[in-house]
Amino acid sequence: MRLFVALLPPDRAAGELADALAPARRLPGAEELRWTHPEGWHFTLAFLGEVADEIRPELDERLARAAHRHGPYELRLSGAGRFGDRALWTGAEGDLTGLRTLADSVRAAARRAGAPSDEEHAFRAHLTLARTQRGSAVRLRPFADALAAFHGSPWTADTLCLVSSALPRSGVPGEQPHYETVAAWPLGGAAAHPPKG
Repeated sequence: MRLFVALLPPDRAAGELADALAPARRLPGAEELRWTHPEGWHFTLAFLGEVADEIRPELDERLARAAHRHGPYELRLSGAGRFGDRALWTGAEGDLTGLRTLADSVRAAARRAGAPSDEEHAFRAHLTLARTQRGSAVRLRPFADALAAFHGSPWTADTLCLVSSALPRSGVPGEQPHYETVAAWPLGGAAAHPPKG
């Protein structure tokens, strides 16, 4: 199963971001971008890739312990940026130091369970909004500029989620990966073991 560990913004925060993003989605070239859907928005703490079923019990146990030791965190969606002209994102404000510590702990837990994260760079809190298509000439600076002043309402990140990611298979342009939360643990919570189901 292809997995990643993430924090998911609440519906209210995602709705504010969707509203703020609407003008950017009308800019020239917007139709050439692959926009992510609000129901799939997340802050990836660790991308694990394919994880064998036999690793899951220890992975879940270690992630539960990591969740128990950290957070919750007060955050808000804020601003925009880009990774070159490949991806457009919004960031976060709030306890980013705590969030980086949580990401480090999650990555260590996954590594110890035998599912090392596939991360080349240090954690940077971002939520991907759009990607350019291969060979696209669209420049993302105008899109980042259009969203730069955005500041959403504060929210509490209180749940660590293990999410499965099924890649698109239909070949239909614009099809999104399918995400499903397969386990979740309260941050800073009393439960040291993952919930069933």
